[in-house]
Amino acid sequence: MARRTTRPTPTAERLLAPVTTSCVACGHRLHLDYSNFRTVTTLTGVTRYTLRIGRCRHAPCDLFTVPFRPEAEGRVALPHHEFGLDVVAYAGNRRYTAHRTAPEIHAELIARGVALSVRTVTNLLHRFDELRALAAGDPARLRPLLAKQGRVLLALDGLQPDVGHEVLWVVRDCLSGQVVVAKTLLSATGADLAGLLTRAAEVVGVPVAGVVSDGQHSIRNAVAAALPGVPHQLCQFHYLREAARPVYEADRHAKKELKKHVRGVREIERQVEDRAGPEAEVVRGYCAAVRGALTDDGRPPLDSAGLRLRDRLAAVADSLHRAGAAKGGRPAS
Repeated sequence: MARRTTRPTPTAERLLAPVTTSCVACGHRLHLDYSNFRTVTTLTGVTRYTLRIGRCRHAPCDLFTVPFRPEAEGRVALPHHEFGLDVVAYAGNRRYTAHRTAPEIHAELIARGVALSVRTVTNLLHRFDELRALAAGDPARLRPLLAKQGRVLLALDGLQPDVGHEVLWVVRDCLSGQVVVAKTLLSATGADLAGLLTRAAEVVGVPVAGVVSDGQHSIRNAVAAALPGVPHQLCQFHYLREAARPVYEADRHAKKELKKHVRGVREIERQVEDRAGPEAEVVRGYCAAVRGALTDDGRPPLDSAGLRLRDRLAAVADSLHRAGAAKGGRPAS
């Protein structure tokens, strides 16, 4: 579908010229023959770039009349793209770190002053996946680092921001913290994951000492097929979560029971909706504190939601008692 709105007016202008002043083939001087113009939208604004294009005029040269574009152009945006690399990185970070959907990322970018459509956000996420996979699969980047440690301990996990979307599978070395392979897959069968692990073993160039995962059956089959004889260990976090499941269930039941004692907070809020003054503000503040405590689920198994709710409700109750005692009346119950 064609664009329905005009592009934003550039807020800044920059001139880029090639750093290379001589032809890499024959050594003759490059001549700045003409200029191209390009408008790129970044998180900081819209910039119009004037790109000086150099060419070799030495006729016998193999690169005769071949254009030399400014090297700095590649640090601004991808070829034929109107959005900068910082916008691509921001969209990918919000998708896979904060688990935001494409419409949510679109709303955040609009709030930051970046004019684009929801479909453009989807395209930016595809470019992010491609760039991440390309960087992760570069053996020249990883092998010198991994050769020093002599072995790798691979961790495999999938990230799925939305149900029904592709899953970004990431293979990471636990010893160095480097991402080895990252690829989106439509399915998570043992054969698909086995190919991913085989690719990772080829990239690292050193022996694989072990694999760590969440114990998913397809991952177990993939490790057995792609890396026979390599130890496969359950992730310590998942192991702890499974071991703490009885405690988690008891904590969840305690939280449910605690919620029963504060279900009337909405009725109190309705009573002061149309009231003004300091007392109404105090009541609304206490209600907001209770509602915030109810919606905080914590991070089990180490941060129990029920215990956190109990502590926060106890703090609210103590504050009410102190306020009642300071006023000289009967302490709140």
